[in-house]
Amino acid sequence: MGLLGATRPGYRSAVTVGKSNREFPFAVVFVTVTAAVFMSNLDLWVANVALDSIGEDFAGSSLSGLSWILNAYAIVLAALLVVAGRTGDRHGHRPVFLAGVALFTLGSALCAAAPNLPVLIAARALQAAGAAAQLPASLALLLTAAPAHRRTEAARNWSAVGGLAAAMGPVLGGLLVQVDWRWVFLINIPLGIVTLVVGARVLPRPAAVPTERRPDLIGAALLTVSIAALTGSLVQAPQWGWANPRTLGLLILAVAAAAVFVRRCATHPAPLLELPLLRIRRFAVANVATFVFSISFSIMLVSNALWCQNVWHFSALQTGLAMTPGPALVPLVTIGSARAVRRFGGGPVAAVGALLFMTAMLWRVAFAEPEPDYVRDLLPSMVLSGIGVGLALSTLIGAGATALPAHRVATGSAVVNAGRQVAANLGVAALVTLLGTSADPAVLRESFIRAWWAGAALALVAAALSLTLPRANDARGTEMDRAPRPVAGAEVRHAPAEQGSPGRPAATR
Repeated sequence: MGLLGATRPGYRSAVTVGKSNREFPFAVVFVTVTAAVFMSNLDLWVANVALDSIGEDFAGSSLSGLSWILNAYAIVLAALLVVAGRTGDRHGHRPVFLAGVALFTLGSALCAAAPNLPVLIAARALQAAGAAAQLPASLALLLTAAPAHRRTEAARNWSAVGGLAAAMGPVLGGLLVQVDWRWVFLINIPLGIVTLVVGARVLPRPAAVPTERRPDLIGAALLTVSIAALTGSLVQAPQWGWANPRTLGLLILAVAAAAVFVRRCATHPAPLLELPLLRIRRFAVANVATFVFSISFSIMLVSNALWCQNVWHFSALQTGLAMTPGPALVPLVTIGSARAVRRFGGGPVAAVGALLFMTAMLWRVAFAEPEPDYVRDLLPSMVLSGIGVGLALSTLIGAGATALPAHRVATGSAVVNAGRQVAANLGVAALVTLLGTSADPAVLRESFIRAWWAGAALALVAAALSLTLPRANDARGTEMDRAPRPVAGAEVRHAPAEQGSPGRPAATR
């Protein structure tokens, strides 16, 4: 079944769309919403390939400094995802989504025009704020428009769009960097404008919940401080030293801010992280497994790009082409594994994926050499990692996003994606720490091997966690699939669900 497989011929969304009360096919809503998802995911991949070229343009930049191009994006995105999700619950997902697309497009323009590294990092933070607004709202809008019995599949397809962006990102980034790295960000502008124009016309208007409490901005600030301090300590430790007062000070600040954040989540009337959600075992296990797997994934992604450019001395385009086979497989495996998930459950499928990903990391440990041997070394590893990501990550994200009732799907997806961004940030920071500052080829190779061992160990932990993932209550859907969903201007009555099948609307007025 294709990416638009959730649409039946002749099916039209039952949601009211636009001021004219016109209805649009689910496929139109899907393409519009996922265009923004594609854009934000694409930017992550092309930025990775562009790091080396950016460093050449901004003289004197170190790996630790350049890593903040990725870290600033991940930190701000992680801190604001839940805030944006709650804002969408309170004020409506449609306006929050459109505002996020506009902000991301503006941030992209500022990235392209950045005169130096600090300005580029600040513009990346603005991009991340826009991505934080659009990502949870995009899934909420998609699930509002989807037929009730296909929402789990819609969530998996939403995740697969990220894999499609990953497949295109390395090659597209390499091509654009051949002209100028600034084109990596310029390409977002036309896509963002089209998404805004079309989205204003076709997106559904799910009911806002004005009684929803305002999000905890202080909690968001505490989370930002904690992640940034931890990242800074890991990134700077190779230069400062682990016993340096500045390194220790950042570590203490990270722990203290995290402790206050958790305390605030336990006592605030509208916490950034609703701790009771973690008592939903399926949601909690999916989030923890996704977090651990995403650290490993981040180590793999950035280390392979750095290895190709700094050890094998590939160009940006060669690097992009070399990395393409893995991400190209992700959407295909994601879609193709849907039947296996329904038959065996998400846990075993995700565990197999994590073990394949572990094998991909160990393959690099066994075969990586300073002299390029792409067919023997990197190609098999990328193929294994692509299959592993397609089986593990999309399954875990789908399980986490659909474990909650419909009125909490935006917040739930925000928590899932916030965890992924924190993990990605920690993965980059850990890699910078493991690689150190030595330029000696022999030392550098051993540093990469340590990083790949760490990634393999994390993938093994993710596999073990996946095996504890509970199955959905019903083979054809989750609790979320059976829950009524509010629709603006419409009252939906649900007939009692038949045993073994999700409830469907009995009448709509």
